Amino acid sequence: MKLKRTRPCGGLRETDIGSPVVLSGWVENYRDHGGVAFIDLRDRWGLVQTVFYPDLAGEGHKLAHTLRSEDVISVAGRVHRRPSGMENPKLPTGEIEVYVEELELLNRSQTPPFSRYHSEEVNPETRLKHRYLDLRGERLHQNLCTRSRIVKVIRDYFGEHDFVDIETPILGRSTPEGARDYLVPSRVNPGRFYALPQSPQLYKQALMIAGFERYIQIARCFRDEDLRANRQPEFTQVDVEMSFVDQEDVINLTEGLFVRIFNEALGLPLAAPFARISYDEAMLKYGKDSPDLRFDLEIKDLSDIFAQSSFGVFKAAMEQGGCVRGINLRGAGEQLSRKDLDDMTPFVKQFKGKGAAWIRMTPEGPQSPIVKYFSPEEGAELYRRMDAKAGDVLIFLADKTEVVCQCLGELRLFFGKRLKLYGSGSFSFAWVVDFPLFTRDPRTGRPTPTHHPFTAPHGEDREKLKTGDYYSLRSQAYDIVLNGCEAGGGSIRIHDPQVQGEIFSIIGIDQAEAAEKFGFLLEALRFGAPPHGGIALGLDRLIMLLLGEESIQNVIAFPKTQRASCLMTDCPNTVDEEQLEELKIALTLPETQGEPSIRGASNEQ
Repeated sequence: MKLKRTRPCGGLRETDIGSPVVLSGWVENYRDHGGVAFIDLRDRWGLVQTVFYPDLAGEGHKLAHTLRSEDVISVAGRVHRRPSGMENPKLPTGEIEVYVEELELLNRSQTPPFSRYHSEEVNPETRLKHRYLDLRGERLHQNLCTRSRIVKVIRDYFGEHDFVDIETPILGRSTPEGARDYLVPSRVNPGRFYALPQSPQLYKQALMIAGFERYIQIARCFRDEDLRANRQPEFTQVDVEMSFVDQEDVINLTEGLFVRIFNEALGLPLAAPFARISYDEAMLKYGKDSPDLRFDLEIKDLSDIFAQSSFGVFKAAMEQGGCVRGINLRGAGEQLSRKDLDDMTPFVKQFKGKGAAWIRMTPEGPQSPIVKYFSPEEGAELYRRMDAKAGDVLIFLADKTEVVCQCLGELRLFFGKRLKLYGSGSFSFAWVVDFPLFTRDPRTGRPTPTHHPFTAPHGEDREKLKTGDYYSLRSQAYDIVLNGCEAGGGSIRIHDPQVQGEIFSIIGIDQAEAAEKFGFLLEALRFGAPPHGGIALGLDRLIMLLLGEESIQNVIAFPKTQRASCLMTDCPNTVDEEQLEELKIALTLPETQGEPSIRGASNEQ
């Protein structure tokens, strides 16, 4: 390369007029105006117009006429003001252009399989196969640059608060709790496996016991689980842990971080403190433990009104220990057709609901197939409780409480979007606190940790551990929710080895199993473990939400597909037989799937 870049293309301004420059980048487009070639040259910082006059560019003028989009070149020339009336106000460089005196062709490009301007119209698999081309597009390019700025703000913020940035191991021990682990076979220990970390949880607790007191890591984590729009098999989280703190300390620190991110990385104002809501209140009012507070539509409990109802659907639900709840879609009467309302039934069946009822409030009175089943007293109290007025639409579900919560929670989100109750670019943060310490495992019927087994019980509920009333226990766990999505979660940890042992016992882990799986932690807790707690923020998901993206793929440089594969590098792939022999692994190919699986691994193989 003879011509070495002196300035970025997108960095030139009027103040550079008259200055000599050397630019390098990709050909954005080519235009020929009466023998004068115009090429828009693009680099990471932006785009500038270059002009090739025959008498000034010399041999470069001829070469310029052979260039096509995405060819890579360097040019040397001088910055000039664009002729009057030829400025481009849409570009930061729109007041100037560069008269080229020398051109160096660095590399030619084949015709790309899609244009960077129209990549969203292309098959997603084609885009992922050529991800390096898709990343040339403005949207994805800016997403990753914004991600970089946010990560810098995070590191600066925690550095200013005296945190120590510590990397924890990638090769660790498999602890079969939560999602499935990604396993890595050990060559030097045949028949044994490492596990890629789902979280640095145990390591960061060990760091607190080691006396570092304030730990931060931008941690890579791995979970072998089914993928959705906001999930990937490998992901990044902002992992934080502190000693001698309580829940308020963690919440205040986290809110300060978000205010800083919005101010410095996004250039947006953000007010703290954030809204705070208990788990029970979130489930009652919004049907979800990650409520979207950008709009109202609170769920109302109507169970007491219909406790003695003769309406069969409501009566059956109440007799089986369920509930009746509803939402008032205010002023939606003219926006929703009868079909829209009837379509609620197939919608809720996705979430185990049997059906949804509705009442349209009109100037002539309530209209619905179900109002004839209500007594005058039931109807009057219902409309009062729902604050129903002409033009409103009331929707109801009657079923098991967990089914009603999920179905109305999803209907609330659906109608919030359908009725345009919030605008794009709006943000609403909230903390959800006082989660239950345990939930019932549907497979075993035993208590299982709502978060993880290292979460401390609420101080006021500590003595209840011995009563057996496990499902009334609250935990010192907290989630930060943004626009109805969990952006992170944390807890105050158990620092007393006796309490940790009690928790293991409740969830069915006896002393021998606890020693085998978590022995080092139980031992470490006996050597002066300080009270400690922290939080983990899902960086990929957070950036997806901040940028208004629908898929987490759009904020990750090289994401995996829904089948956890990388189309660009064609992985996962097969390996040589010699590698398998070294690892003492034999494979079989199931006839039904045609894919390899591990048959066994032992020291004798």
